[in-house]
Amino acid sequence: MTRVKRGNVARKRRKQVMKAAKGYRGAHSGLFRTSKQQVMKALRYSYVGRKNKKRDFRRLWICRINAAARLNSITYSQLIYKLKQANIGLNRKMLAQIAILDPHSFRDIIKHVA
Repeated sequence: MTRVKRGNVARKRRKQVMKAAKGYRGAHSGLFRTSKQQVMKALRYSYVGRKNKKRDFRRLWICRINAAARLNSITYSQLIYKLKQANIGLNRKMLAQIAILDPHSFRDIIKHVA
């Protein structure tokens, strides 16, 4: 069996990890072993963060819709229920945008379903 020299492959892998760890504090950006651990941890956090971002935005939209709905004397849950009954397919993101940018249209939507 022939001899395999891994110098270039190993160096490339280490350089990739060190590039990803650029900007980390202390040894986390300078030493390979700690950099590798921190990069793996950061990748895990970024994956979880993408899921949490969706939850956070949905919560924000619900708060905004609820606040605008209560100004028009209806609760959030009643509004969503009546929208479903009326077959109005507006999602929470669009409802929140309408509530903020065009309160008159939001009031018209509420009058239409009520």
